[in-house]
Amino acid sequence: MTDATAYRSMTATTLQTAATVVAGTFLLVGVLGFIPGITTDYDSMTFAGHESNAQLLGIFQVSILHNIVHLLFGIAGLVLATSWNGARAYLIGGGAIYLVLWIYGLVIDQQSTANFVPLNDADNWLHLVLGAGMIGIGLALGRTPRAGDRPGPL
Repeated sequence: MTDATAYRSMTATTLQTAATVVAGTFLLVGVLGFIPGITTDYDSMTFAGHESNAQLLGIFQVSILHNIVHLLFGIAGLVLATSWNGARAYLIGGGAIYLVLWIYGLVIDQQSTANFVPLNDADNWLHLVLGAGMIGIGLALGRTPRAGDRPGPL
C-alpha cells in the first residue's frame, strides 16, 4: 500500500478523533435505548411510530427503529473515521442530515403516521444542536489538512 491509499487509525488526526467520538456517542445512545431503566416506559416501546412511549433518559422518545438508526449512524461514523476525507464527510454530511431531521420534526404533526421514527420536541432541539455541532466541528477541523492528513479516498 502506498501513502496515498493507506488507511490510518480512526485517531490519526484531530478530525478523525472527533468523528470517532461522535460515532461512539451514537453507538452508546443506540445501545442505551435498549436498556430498561435508562429508557423509561421500556415495555411500551414499539418498532416504529409515534405510539411508542419509551423515552431515553425519560426525555427523548425512542423506538426500536430509532435505536437501530443510532447504531447504524455510529457504525457508519467509525468506518468513515478511518480516513480524513471520510471523517470530514461524516461530520459535515451527518450534520446536514440531522438539520434536515430537525426541520422534518418541526413540520410534521407528532401524532401522525409521518412521525415514524418517532420524534418529540426534545429530539427536535437535540437534532438542531447535533447538526450544527457536527457541521461546525467538520468545518473547523477540516478546513486545511496538514501534510499527510489525507490518507486516501473516502
